[in-house]
Amino acid sequence: MDATFWHQKWQSSQIGFHLPEINPLLTRYWQQVCQSSRAPVFVPLCGKSVDMSYLASLGHNVIGCELSQLAVEQFFQEQQLPFHMAEMTTGLRCYQAESISLYQGDMFILDSDKTAMCSLFYDRAALIAWPEQMRQRYVRKLMEMVPAGARGLLITLDYPQDSLQGPPFAVSDAWLQQHLCDGFEITQLSCDDVLAANPRFVKRQVPWLTESAYLLVRR
Repeated sequence: MDATFWHQKWQSSQIGFHLPEINPLLTRYWQQVCQSSRAPVFVPLCGKSVDMSYLASLGHNVIGCELSQLAVEQFFQEQQLPFHMAEMTTGLRCYQAESISLYQGDMFILDSDKTAMCSLFYDRAALIAWPEQMRQRYVRKLMEMVPAGARGLLITLDYPQDSLQGPPFAVSDAWLQQHLCDGFEITQLSCDDVLAANPRFVKRQVPWLTESAYLLVRR
């Protein structure tokens, strides 16, 4: 899966991964993740998620990274947020509003100093966007981007991978424990059956689908 795949998804509005409302797992667990902190939050592969506006409303500065220029510009338009181009870095543009800064471009070339102050992070649709090999690369990059002690909320999906071609890709608890344990302490907060709420999976006769939330703490 290369950049062209995602650009085509946004150009053709094939963005079933985008949720028009705040993710309920974010509202349920964010206080547990961030405790009393109002520190900056890093949101990788942020798309045009309304979750960023919710985090900003709680008093956080939000630092997002998104490949698609169309997604970034739609976010500011739909949220009615005036923005300016704050800076240019190698291969990335920075769109900045009062409390939300979005780096548009390839996350893998984003310098870690841009998120070094982010002691919080939020991943709803980034980890599950990658097939197996690229997912491991993403995990290594996330480890670079957040400092020791950073706390994050991770949301995953799991299902029999051979029953449906991703994205979103299936990420099991066992996979997380194997591939994230060196960099993060992992606490599962919930695991819910969500098959009935996902018509695409029902139509393809996927036998089961679970959605899990995790607290991650960078070692």
